[in-house]
Amino acid sequence: MLDAALAVIEDNGTEISVQQIADRLQVPRPVVYRHFDGRADLDEAIRGHILDSVLAELLPRLHSEGTVRDLVRGAVGTYVGWVENHPNLHRFLAAADPHGESSTALAGARDRIGGRLAGLFADTLERFGVDRNRARPMAFGTIGFVDGVVNSWRAAPTLASEHIEGILTESVLSLLEGNARSLDLPLTRDTVVADLFARTAAAQA
Repeated sequence: MLDAALAVIEDNGTEISVQQIADRLQVPRPVVYRHFDGRADLDEAIRGHILDSVLAELLPRLHSEGTVRDLVRGAVGTYVGWVENHPNLHRFLAAADPHGESSTALAGARDRIGGRLAGLFADTLERFGVDRNRARPMAFGTIGFVDGVVNSWRAAPTLASEHIEGILTESVLSLLEGNARSLDLPLTRDTVVADLFARTAAAQA
């Protein structure tokens, strides 16, 4: 049923009706409502399903293989690419937050992505004897920046997606390098993440 809802949004835009979902499934309209506590509950379930599809593509990119540049470029490129390929789904998500009040699904997705980033940052900081609690604001600040740029771009798409991807990648890398310098950490965009962990583990042995 949720797959059908996403297909309707992809084809028709964000202003969809329950009847359109029912028609897609070839069932009576009451059958759709039977599974949800009203339209608000249905919309929240749709947002959750959309976010699950985003996270399925994005979270695997947040790993420790390759260089810092590879990690950032892979994650940013995956997200920007998803937004470009699914503009109506992205608009449906954005419409849920008109006054800065996140839905439960949106908040949960930000927590999952932020938690994964914070874990990577915290492990690096801890290996150099830096308070790992610094990682969380860095991680969620990065997410907020990327989300803000992408939302602004989709509202007025005057640049191609590859330009947005390049701007975001360079900006996030500069942010990471700036924080690393302030903490006297030997981390740059060309640092191989696995080598960084190996060096710090050897130094602690």
